Formats: sequence, structure tokens, C-alpha cells
Amino acid sequence: MENALIVFQSKKIRRTWFNGEWWFSVVDIIEDLTDSNRSRKYWSDLKVKLIGEGFEVSEKIGQLKLTAEDGKSRLTDCVTTKNAFRLIQSISSPKAEPFKQWLAKVGYERVEEIQDPELAQKRMKELYKAKGYSNDWIEKRSRGIAIRDELTDEWKKRDVKTELEYAILTSQISKETFGMTPSEYKKFKNLKKENLRDHMNDLELIFSMLGERVTTEITKNKNANGFIECGQAAKEGGSVAGSARKDAEKKIGKPISTKENFKQIIEKKKKHQEISALEK
Repeated sequence: MENALIVFQSKKIRRTWFNGEWWFSVVDIIEDLTDSNRSRKYWSDLKVKLIGEGFEVSEKIGQLKLTAEDGKSRLTDCVTTKNAFRLIQSISSPKAEPFKQWLAKVGYERVEEIQDPELAQKRMKELYKAKGYSNDWIEKRSRGIAIRDELTDEWKKRDVKTELEYAILTSQISKETFGMTPSEYKKFKNLKKENLRDHMNDLELIFSMLGERVTTEITKNKNANGFIECGQAAKEGGSVAGSARKDAEKKIGKPISTKENFKQIIEKKKKHQEISALEK
């Protein structure tokens, strides 16, 4: 449901996109979990309880405009996904218990993954498989994550400081490799907030890995330090992958980058399976 928080099944929870993430209506969450016809009064009392528990309500709650039942847009108390779950923990209701148990389970699994990182890899692969990705694709995606982590670790050691700098360096590699920045690539594939690499095919993943792996080697060999020098290494690493991509495209006779995203690939698979079944 486009206008609903996915974990709530019995009621649409109003939401709005703000500062790069979804914000959800507090009173809608409360009404759904408590079946209260006085959700605003419940929220007023809950604020007092949350403040007593050390929850910084003024910092965690934002007032954003949402459409009310009468069709008018009004300022409404909203929370991010993270703070929605924190809110749920303080709601006394049988309907809230499954969410509390799920949060406890997720927290326990996270502790397990810190102690044994291989568990995180295993669970990640299971999630991708459940979504319909092939084993071959999952292996490439996992390898790509490892290569990306190695590159960002190298940048950290070399005085690349801010998230903005990381984003610029990543964009430089992508631009040289594919002729598109990540944001341009997402538009090319008709994606919004989805992870771009989750919608790449095998060859797109391979050339992404090549650009980042070569960048890591160039960064090390040149002993690049700071944003400017690492930026030059990123440009050179991406250029190597870009040249390889262009050569591959000449040999195979078609572009490496495609507009297809994972949703479309799955739909094509389903149609192919349906046709095959009918032919039998």
C-alpha cells in the first residue's frame, strides 16, 4: 500500500517523504494498535510517559503536513521508521506485542551477527533468495559488498571524512564506468528509493566491482591521501572499468547498462514460466 507502513495490515498509516526518509503519522499508529477512538488523548498521555523514559520527544517527533479525512492538509506529529518502532515499545496493547517480540528477535540477531559476521552474510543471502534472486546473482552481490567495504575502509584510512565526500567519490567511479552517476542510473532504471545495485544484472554488477576494485588498488599503489588524491584514483579506477565496458559492448553487440530493474526481470521470468507451462 503506497500510503501505508508495511508492517501495519489493518489500517493505512499516513506517511510523507521528508529529508530522505519516510515519516509516519503518530496518531494513526496509535489508533491502529490500540483501537482507541481517542488516539490524540492517548498520544498526549504517552508523551509524558516517553519523556519520563528519557525519549527526547521534541527532537524525535516532527510536525509535517498530511492529508486529513476531510481532504485538507494539516500539520501532524510524525516519526521516522526507527522512532515508530520506539513508540510501539511504549504502547500497552496486545496488538503491539508481536512487534515488540519481533524487535527483540531482530536485536538478538544483530548481537549474534556482531559476534559472528558470517551469520550476517548467511541471513543476507537468505533474504535475497526469498525475493527471487538467483544463487549466481547473490554470490556476485555478496562479493560486490565485500569489494565496496574494502574500498571505503581504504578511504577512511586516507582521510576521506564526510558522507558527502564518499558520495562524490562513488559518483566519480560510476560516471567513469557507466557514463552515469548513481542518481542518474536510478532514473535510467526508473527507481526511486530502492538500492541501485539490487536492480543491476550480472554484468552491471561485475563492472561495478571492477571499477571499485581497481580504484582500491590505484589508491594503495599511489598512496593517495585526502579527498582530492582519492578522487583522482577514483576517476582512474572508473576509467579502467569504463574502457573495459565499452570494449565488451563492442564484442557482444549490446549495451551493458539496461533500463530493466529487478521487478521487471521477475515479471519476465514469471511470464516465461507461464508460457512454458501452457506449451506443456
